[in-house]
Amino acid sequence: MSAVRLSHVTKTYEGQDRPALADFSLEVAPGGLCVLLGPSGSGKSTVLRLIAGLAEPDSGRILLDGRDLTGVPAQRRDCGFVFQSYALFRRMTVAENVEFALRVQGVPGAERRRRREELLEPDRHARATLPAAR
Repeated sequence: MSAVRLSHVTKTYEGQDRPALADFSLEVAPGGLCVLLGPSGSGKSTVLRLIAGLAEPDSGRILLDGRDLTGVPAQRRDCGFVFQSYALFRRMTVAENVEFALRVQGVPGAERRRRREELLEPDRHARATLPAAR
């Protein structure tokens, strides 16, 4: 089973003449870490917004731990992401930013640190390369 799975997802934003993401599929194994690489406009942020529920796909499915989240509001997904802007959590270290959602959920410190170290372990990385912007 995949922890995160996007299956044939397409997303076009209103007023745009082409999709931000077209027929995109991705699988990330449980405990895996995925790095999205691509130039500006290739859909990296759109993928994250779709997974977090801040945007809805035009077509395709989004699954988290086997649960279909397509159409489920962001506040009911139990996931999120930190925006790229440096100023968002400027006072925090990278480790503190990684732990932030766990801290808000009340996860004890030792468990937060264990999960942070597991997530930041360098040999657990998977990569998904997005197409170049058109």
